[in-house]
Amino acid sequence: LEGVVFTMYDARTNLSLQVVENVKAHLNKNIYKTIIPRNIRLAEAPRHGLPINLYDPRSTGAESYMLLADEVIHKGEE
Repeated sequence: LEGVVFTMYDARTNLSLQVVENVKAHLNKNIYKTIIPRNIRLAEAPRHGLPINLYDPRSTGAESYMLLADEVIHKGEE
């Protein structure tokens, strides 16, 4: 297991926060810091046949995935 990524995170709900806290309590060393939020642009991109970085590169979702990619690339360099 390389690591766990939280996706479809909705900061407005207690459930999202509870899930993150529960998973962190059990898998703390294998969790990426970047969290991918629930984002309408992420949902729209596949309907247009495009990855999010081409569909709307400035969206919160695209920026989050770029942060995740950077985190994965540099994992272990800490």
